[in-house]
Amino acid sequence: MKPLKEFNIQFIGLKLGEHHFEYDIDKKFFEEFEYNEFNDADLKINLVLNKKTTLLELHFEVSGTVNVNCDLTNEPYNQEINNDFGLVVKFGNEYNDENEDILIIPHGEYEINAAQYIYELIVLSVPTKLIHPGVIDGTLDSEILKKLEELSPKDVDTKNENEETDPRWNTLKKLLTDK
Repeated sequence: MKPLKEFNIQFIGLKLGEHHFEYDIDKKFFEEFEYNEFNDADLKINLVLNKKTTLLELHFEVSGTVNVNCDLTNEPYNQEINNDFGLVVKFGNEYNDENEDILIIPHGEYEINAAQYIYELIVLSVPTKLIHPGVIDGTLDSEILKKLEELSPKDVDTKNENEETDPRWNTLKKLLTDK
């Protein structure tokens, strides 16, 4: 993966205080990460960088939709995404990103690339089970749903009461009543 240069934030020349950045994310962004789970994407990222004397505070907010396939029917639909994430950037002797909320970068650094954090925020914002809204409210007309309904197990209680049972079961039923 080549670094996405438009997501580089050069903080060395910024004044102390809040700085706002906005990014539009589409399918090309995910192709850079070789992530093919989304059919399409239309997302807005609002990034607020709060520069302080000894550290940086980054607050990411994502909103928009990603087009994904339903896990049940494989029908594409737009999944709403709204989430946020906070990151603290400190300065130290060497690079360290072991903690998910704190990033330590060397003292000589002058910029940070936010692409990886944006990518992770979006991917982790998508629900693990993707179900088309039409499946939930019953408005989706799909061949797969019809086949699932056809193959689903029928209710056991609908067995006809007049139906004869195998006489060999009668002995076993007697064991249940003999206590």
